[in-house]
Amino acid sequence: MLVVDDHALFRRGLVSVLNDEDDIDVVAEAGDGDEAVRLATELRPDVVLMDVMMPHTTGIEACPRIRAVAPETKFVMLTMSEDESDLFEALKGGATGYLLKEIAVTDIARAVRDIAAGRSFINPSMATKMIGEFAELAKQESRPKTRPHIPELTPRETEVLKLMARSLNNRVIGERLFITENTVKNHVRNILEKLQVHSRTEAAIYAVRAGYIG
Repeated sequence: MLVVDDHALFRRGLVSVLNDEDDIDVVAEAGDGDEAVRLATELRPDVVLMDVMMPHTTGIEACPRIRAVAPETKFVMLTMSEDESDLFEALKGGATGYLLKEIAVTDIARAVRDIAAGRSFINPSMATKMIGEFAELAKQESRPKTRPHIPELTPRETEVLKLMARSLNNRVIGERLFITENTVKNHVRNILEKLQVHSRTEAAIYAVRAGYIG
C-alpha cells in the first residue's frame, strides 16, 4: 500500500504502525498529491491511504488521476475535517474508505483490510452525517418542482461558492483568493443565508441547479 500525507511525522508514524501488521506492506510513502500520482503510476498499490487536504494537489484531486492510471487501486481518505462536502467529493472521486484522524490506529489497519477486500469503511460520525444529508436531499426531491428563485450573490461570493463546490476548506479558499480565513467564513455565512440552505454541500448542489456553476 501507499501512504500519503504532507505531515512527515504523522505519515511516518502511520507507516511504522501499518508495517507492524503481518498482512500489510507499505511499499512507499508520499508527501503530496502529485508525488502520490507518480508513485501510484509506478507501483500500482492495492490500497492508497491518503490525506484529504494537502498543498498543491489535494487527496481528492489526486484520486481520479490515480484511478486513471491504476484503476484497480482502492482509496482510504484520512482527514481532520468533519465537513460533509469533503466526504461527498471523496466518494465521487472513487474513495471507498473515509476516516477521521482521531480514529484509533487499530481501526486504521482494520479499514485498510476492509478496503483491500472490496468493502467500504466510513468513520461512524461521518456515516451518520451522510445518512442525514441524503435524507434531506430525498425530502427536497419529493417536493413539487418549482423554478428556484436565484438570489443575488456578489462577485466575491460567487468565487467563494465555486471553490466551496470543489470541496476546498476556508483556509485554502482564502489562500486562492488572497483574503483572510475570517473573511471567507463571513462570505460562506452570507452565501448559506442568501441561498437559504444549511450546509456547504446543499449550497454546492443549489449552485449547480441554479446555474451558478456548470
